[in-house]
Amino acid sequence: MRRMTLEPRPDWLARLSALGMDLAANPTSPYWREDAAYSFSEREVETLHEAADELLDMITAATTHVIETDRFAELGIPPTLRDVVTRSWRAKEPSLYGRFDFRFDGEGPPKLLEYNADTPTALFEAAVVQWHWLAERFAGADQYNSIHEGLIETWNDWRRRGLVSRVHFACMPEDDDDLLTTAYLQDTAVQAGLDGLLIPIPDIGWDGRRFVDAATARIDALFKLYPWDWLTDDDFFPHLAQSNVRVLEPAWRIVPASKGILAILWELFPDHPNLLPASFDPAAIEGPHILKPLLGREGANMIVAGAGVAHASTDGPYAGMSTVAQALAPLPAFDGWHPVIGLWTIGDTPRGLGIREDRHLVTGRGARFVPHVIGV
Repeated sequence: MRRMTLEPRPDWLARLSALGMDLAANPTSPYWREDAAYSFSEREVETLHEAADELLDMITAATTHVIETDRFAELGIPPTLRDVVTRSWRAKEPSLYGRFDFRFDGEGPPKLLEYNADTPTALFEAAVVQWHWLAERFAGADQYNSIHEGLIETWNDWRRRGLVSRVHFACMPEDDDDLLTTAYLQDTAVQAGLDGLLIPIPDIGWDGRRFVDAATARIDALFKLYPWDWLTDDDFFPHLAQSNVRVLEPAWRIVPASKGILAILWELFPDHPNLLPASFDPAAIEGPHILKPLLGREGANMIVAGAGVAHASTDGPYAGMSTVAQALAPLPAFDGWHPVIGLWTIGDTPRGLGIREDRHLVTGRGARFVPHVIGV
């Protein structure tokens, strides 16, 4: 694994705009940069794939454990979600996608930093933008990336099985990152032969009998890029909890989405090579550690603590939320940049990776997305 410094394509902004990603129109979300890229060997990619494949089974075991032993409170999951989550899990409601975030330097085993199971973003960049970059910049080279194909195959499978036919795709329209991800997923569903409608979350309504959109069309299936724990504060949540609307991601995904799952994984699989020590009790972690809000997002309100390390923290809206402690594993440095390897899973299959890098050790909302290539 190495970081390469490159010359961007002369017309790279125009090419991104042609794909539907207009950075000039979204200056607050400059995810994509192509003045650098990461090169992996085939063996390194296999190592990442194998780690994700094994961790998927471990996540399933940990989720089962939490639900069957009623450990929701430890994971910060609101009591109002307990029955919804349990019912969703027992019904085996399918999951569309997720993202493992790994610390990886190409030498030791990948170490799980967290699993994004409910509202992962930066999907379009990983699935489409870096693939087009590869075809134009390194024609004939390879990339660990079958995300796009995996999404269409999954939608197709669900359509054939009668699980979905029409899907409303909803997010908060003022969030450019969420809108990009949601619109892309809508496009993959349409490519698979489904009827997909993109709507803002405020347009979701309840007519007294069923959920409808602003045009009063019935909502049968709803993809929402909106966390389940936020939904519990909405007026229509009691109706959603008892409705037959198929929601993506399903309610049970809040269990692995909680960073408390890191402590559960370490409890069930102690000393696993792809895990870092984690506990709800910071005193149980020897040495430096990082405190993570259980339902925090985008690197907000992280606290680095412990003997022998400079204490640091990040800002955010989750101050006061219960935390889980994880042993500190500083990200590797490449030319002063610290990459996080985001490995995407579609259904129950690892499908590809996307890399975000930051000057800071905690990857935040301002991190940049850079592409990757195999064997160059």
